[in-house]
Formats: sequence, C-alpha cells, structure tokens
Amino acid sequence: MKSDAHILIVDDDKGIRDLLQEFFEKRGLRTSVARDGNEMEATMRRNQFDLVILDVMLPGKSGLELCRELRNTNQALPIIMLTAVNETTDRVVGLEMGADDYVPKPFDPRELLARIRAVLRRNNATEAPRQQPRQVYRFAGWTMDCSRRRLIAPGDVRVELTAAEFNLLHTFVKSAQRVLTRDQLVELSGGDVGINYDRSVDILVSRLRRKMEDDPRTPKLIHTVRSGGYQFIPETTSE
Repeated sequence: MKSDAHILIVDDDKGIRDLLQEFFEKRGLRTSVARDGNEMEATMRRNQFDLVILDVMLPGKSGLELCRELRNTNQALPIIMLTAVNETTDRVVGLEMGADDYVPKPFDPRELLARIRAVLRRNNATEAPRQQPRQVYRFAGWTMDCSRRRLIAPGDVRVELTAAEFNLLHTFVKSAQRVLTRDQLVELSGGDVGINYDRSVDILVSRLRRKMEDDPRTPKLIHTVRSGGYQFIPETTSE
C-alpha cells in the first residue's frame, strides 16, 4: 500500500470521523473528511483520492446512492461501505452498486485499516513490476491484458472493471471450462477479491455479466452450475 495514500472518510458522525482521521494519520495515511454527499463532492473536486469510505446512513443522499454515482463516473476508485451490523440488505446492494468491500458497525479501526490495505493492494496491482512479460488472454472476441489491467470488448471498446471484478475474471479466464465452486474462486483469486460472505461471489459474477453479456439473464460467458458453482465457457488462448 502506498505510504502516502489519501483516504476520504464520509460519515455524519463527527466522533467516527475524528477517531478514524487520527488513527489513520498516525499510521501514515493522509485523510480528508466529509459529513454528507455535498461535502464529499466538494472535497473530491479539490483533491484526488486513493479510496473512499462511505457510511450507508447519511443525511440527504444515502451512501448507496453516492456509491452508485461514483461508480458511474469512476470504475477504478476503491469504495468501502460502512453498514449497520445486521443490515445484510445494505451490504448486498452496496456490492451490487460497485463497492469493493464493506465493514459492519461497530468496528475496530484496525480491522478497517486491514480492509483498506487489502483493497489498495488489489487496486495497485497495475503497478506490478513492469519487467514481467505482457500476459494477454483472448476469448470470444474479447481481449484481457493482465499486465495493463485492461479488458477490451469486441469492437475494440474498453470495458472498465473494478479491481475485484478484474481479479475474479482473471481467475475464470485462467481456469476456462472448469467448474469452480465459490470457495475455489476465492482461493484461486488469492483469497482477496473483496469477498467476505457467501453472496459476494454471486454479486461479483452478476456485475461481470452486466458489463460483458448481451443479455445477463441468459449468459453465454459465465454459466451457473447447479450445486456446483460457475464455469467460464469460451475457449481461451494466451500470449
């Protein structure tokens, strides 16, 4: 993780904002804070951030609405949601809207810091050693350039993926035509794909289908295998 990573904390609870800002800055992270969506948008116009922490319950626009808006304009910016401890629905909706991870309240700041580090590691994979050979996969008219972290659709159109989506797709492509369980997908993705409860794999697959399939309801690339998991169907070649 970059030692000078800049984190934006969006929470209407001043106590939480102050606690996290002090905790993170003592550990070398630059932090800015906002109490609602208006302050968040104003702060983001003045600064560039490496990650945003979004509370779900905010005055005005909710964290879920803000997450969706951020994803519509920026696929790469990592987002961690803060949710009420029992609100599973918020976690599911947040992941479906493009959040990279979630942390239920109340939380230990050390756990949140560990999640931040994990998400930034995934997102900073684009800074892998440049001496490594370029690795490119091709399937069904698509091109996946792993060294540059780019996915190109048929027609030479770039499709933006979050770090978790790219890592999961990479796992599928490397294991094309194999049936993989959800546990295997987590393990083969390095155990670090923004997945920390059972439905997370399903949500990431749904997000990939929306971006890659002509009709996500009848997928041709990623099939669901009853009582098995998932299977990436196309034949894949690598360079």
